[in-house]
Amino acid sequence: MDRDSGAPADCASRPWCDDAEIRDHNELINVDDPAWPILLQELAGTDVPVEVLLGDPVAGRASLLQLQVSARSNLGGIVLNCGGLLVDGGWLRIFGSPSEAGLPGLAEVNAMPSTFDPSWRPGAGLVVAHDVLGGVFALNGGNHREAGRPGEPGEILYFAPDALGWEALGAGHSAWLSWIFSGGLQEFYEGLRWDGWRSEVSVLDGRQGLSFFPPLWSAEARQNLQATSRRAVPMAELLGLSRDSCLQLDGADPGFLGVA
Repeated sequence: MDRDSGAPADCASRPWCDDAEIRDHNELINVDDPAWPILLQELAGTDVPVEVLLGDPVAGRASLLQLQVSARSNLGGIVLNCGGLLVDGGWLRIFGSPSEAGLPGLAEVNAMPSTFDPSWRPGAGLVVAHDVLGGVFALNGGNHREAGRPGEPGEILYFAPDALGWEALGAGHSAWLSWIFSGGLQEFYEGLRWDGWRSEVSVLDGRQGLSFFPPLWSAEARQNLQATSRRAVPMAELLGLSRDSCLQLDGADPGFLGVA
């Protein structure tokens, strides 16, 4: 199912393996079977709107070194070769290196150190994407159970702003990408898209999301999403609102949702 499943230490588990040998840029970048050309072929064959953003190659190399994942993985390929992917007109933002279009890079979103630190770990999980609702896709870390998160190491989780909780998606990073490119988001967000959502999303920048009133988790929004009012807010504010709502309603801290 997952293209990286044959080498889990390369893409999924490696960032959380304390005994893993540190690899340099050459080992990480100069690989025999890089994922990026295959990923571009997959993008060329999809009917899903996906924009590949120009990125910062220097920042991409630094992120690859810090993550200790190679260009063999789709995670490494995206970070190294682009400034991220905008899916469905920017409804979903998959992070790469910093983009000239204003989308933050994976390093910034995950608060990576400014210079390489072999002791750094992404904790409960690595945030790989945000959506405009304030939803968060994260690659599960090795200590995810201590943080109260479901799933297994290397599995993609989703923090759902309408449910205020994490759910395991049953797939690794590459299988998750393939699912997106095959049109999986349409069913995934069923009931969370309204008439005219494309026009509202199109005017947002890469650091903005949509705040709903009543909020997505409320009975009113569940009953009639179209009737809610929506406004553009900084993504950091939207993530903070989700965390505050979690703490106020059930006392559970969702943990790190990314910096934006």
